[in-house]
Amino acid sequence: MIEVKNIWKTFGELEVLKGVNLKVEKGEIVAIIGKSGAGKTTLLQIIGTLDRPTSGQVLIEGEDVFALNDTKLAAFRNKHIGFIFQFHQLLPEFTALENVCIPAMIAREKETEYKARAEKLLSDLGLRDRMSHKPNELSGGEKQRVAAARALMMSPDIILADEPTGSLDEKNKKELSDLLLQLRKEYGQTILLVTHDKELAAIADRVIEIKDGVISLP
Repeated sequence: MIEVKNIWKTFGELEVLKGVNLKVEKGEIVAIIGKSGAGKTTLLQIIGTLDRPTSGQVLIEGEDVFALNDTKLAAFRNKHIGFIFQFHQLLPEFTALENVCIPAMIAREKETEYKARAEKLLSDLGLRDRMSHKPNELSGGEKQRVAAARALMMSPDIILADEPTGSLDEKNKKELSDLLLQLRKEYGQTILLVTHDKELAAIADRVIEIKDGVISLP
C-alpha cells in the first residue's frame, strides 16, 4: 500500500529525515511516535504529499507520487489521502456540512451527489443534528468528527492523522480512538497516526519510533 524508500529531508544544513524506509500494508494502523523535532510530522507530510522530500521515493499503490507534476499530485492527494489534524483545520465561515463537502467541490463533483454523501457521513458519525452549525458552535469532539468526515469524503485509501487527540479532553480522546477503529473496520482505510498519546498509539497494529531522523524500534 505505502512504501517509503530512503527518504531524506533537509532544511538548509539541518537534516530532519536521514534515509527513512517504511512499508505499510493495506488496512494497517501504524502509530509514529518520537520526541518533538524528531521528524514525525515531516515524514507524515511527505507521505501525504504535502511536502516533497530532498531525495527518495514514496510509492502509494505502486505509484511513484513525486514523479507526478504538481497538478496531478494535487489530484492524487485529493482522491487517495484524507487528513485529520490536531486543530481540525475547519473553515470557520462554513457549516459542518460545507466543510465536509470541500474535497468534492475541489474535485468538481456534482453538488447533488457530494452533498448526499456528506450528509450520510455526518449522520454516520453522530452529527445529524449539527450539520448546519459552524465550527465555533461545535464542541472539540464534534469538530474532530467533522474533520474525520471530511477526511472520508473522497473515500480515500489512506487516512493520515497528525496529533488528532492533542486538543481533546479524555472523553473525546477515547471517542476518537474508537472512531478510528470504526473507520478501519467499516471503510478499510490504511491509517497512519503521529501521536504523543500512548493510549491512542495502543490501538495501532504497529508502533514505530523516530529518533534523530531515523526509524528505530520503540
